[in-house]
Amino acid sequence: MAHFHPSSPMPVASATAAVWRPHVTVACVVAQGERYLMVEEEIDGRLVYNQPAGHLDDGESLLQAAVRETLEETGWTIEPEHFLGVHQWRSTEHGEGVVRFSFAARPLAHDPMRRLDLGIRRALWLSRAEIVALGSQLRSPMVLLSIDAWLAGRRLPLDTLSNLLAGPARP
Repeated sequence: MAHFHPSSPMPVASATAAVWRPHVTVACVVAQGERYLMVEEEIDGRLVYNQPAGHLDDGESLLQAAVRETLEETGWTIEPEHFLGVHQWRSTEHGEGVVRFSFAARPLAHDPMRRLDLGIRRALWLSRAEIVALGSQLRSPMVLLSIDAWLAGRRLPLDTLSNLLAGPARP
């Protein structure tokens, strides 16, 4: 292990290796009546179900990532309305930490001709009971956690999150 002394710069390789970096992801609970927008996808040869979700890209806000991922995975344009919370989990797929920012959004428009992300089989609307019945086919426990937060009435304002990225103001 490298030692740090205040008068000498910390070795870059040592600093990089010592910092834990979780996967930062976003997800959207998109409700239409009592049905929720879900994604059927193939991960490592296994069919799983998830909300529209994915990784935050460098330079984009959390809200931009949520809108982008929903469009790329489902063909739905959405408008985020509420922040549901932050969930921390260790993925059973890759064993690494995940920090997930969950939002509630309303559907605006659907493009059925849009090509969906690689691995996505289809987007579908399911009731909570149908989602529960999927059991081990749910990609993570965060799927029901997010829906249940929505059903319990959690509605945090979007301005709970701040975007201090350089450049033009973005949500």
